[in-house]
Amino acid sequence: MTSNSSSVVITKRIPLPSSDKYALLVTLNRPTKKNCFNTEVCNQLANIFHDVAEEVQGYDNAGSNSEEEEENKKLLAAVILTGAGKSFCAGADLANPPNPLHQSSDLPHHLRYNPVYQMSRVGIPIIGALRGHVITGGFELALACDILIGSTTTSFRDTHVKFGLAPCWGLSQKLTQRIGPGRARIVSFSAQPLRAERAYEWGLLDELVDDDKVLDRAVELSDKIAQNDQLMVRRYKRAMIEGGSMTLHNGLQRERELGLSHYLEIVGDGETFEGMNKFITDDKRPRAQSKL
Repeated sequence: MTSNSSSVVITKRIPLPSSDKYALLVTLNRPTKKNCFNTEVCNQLANIFHDVAEEVQGYDNAGSNSEEEEENKKLLAAVILTGAGKSFCAGADLANPPNPLHQSSDLPHHLRYNPVYQMSRVGIPIIGALRGHVITGGFELALACDILIGSTTTSFRDTHVKFGLAPCWGLSQKLTQRIGPGRARIVSFSAQPLRAERAYEWGLLDELVDDDKVLDRAVELSDKIAQNDQLMVRRYKRAMIEGGSMTLHNGLQRERELGLSHYLEIVGDGETFEGMNKFITDDKRPRAQSKL
């Protein structure tokens, strides 16, 4: 899954140094347009994330024969979404915007080419590496990521109300979940920029790093994720997402259901708890010094 440099969206598999896993780097590639998306960009993004979702679903269905084990060396542990040049994405390209009726539709043939819907199907962490403008539709693409890393140049803005547009990729719901209803209303009703430092303070950005370190940090975090049990990472993400759409009571119940299913599958293999015991009793592994 690698595309050429002339494509409006570039993909590249990056080997992660501390494991045999990979991160898929997805780059919006219209830097002269501040990576504004048109119909072509939306279709390509939807295709890319559809294919990733299908691939990751296949990991859980794979058997254990040697051919599949060899293929496992190329497994993806994370996806990194970023933009070429100085901006992540400044919204829709008004010269050729995607059809808003199609992007608002729940019909299967429209959802197939809805990039945010396809991102929601991806079972591994998606990390947004954000620099510069993150505006309106670009804001919604960012909110479709699981983790957001930004720099001091990162600036969010929701201009839906400024131009009489309706959000259709989840901004009205997801922003409230991330920063709370009052702050979300300030951002969306005022249509004013939200600078990086305030976005980090409010919990919209999960990490704030130097501008030239944003992508490096995303790769570093992908590598940390790749060192863990990948089946559990995928199941943990599923539990978090499903629980986030439920009441606390139902979310806790769903967590218990997923936990029961997971442990019924692994408890007899002996490997999981043996590996945990080896880690705990390994005198040679580095340990953080307690400050207590």
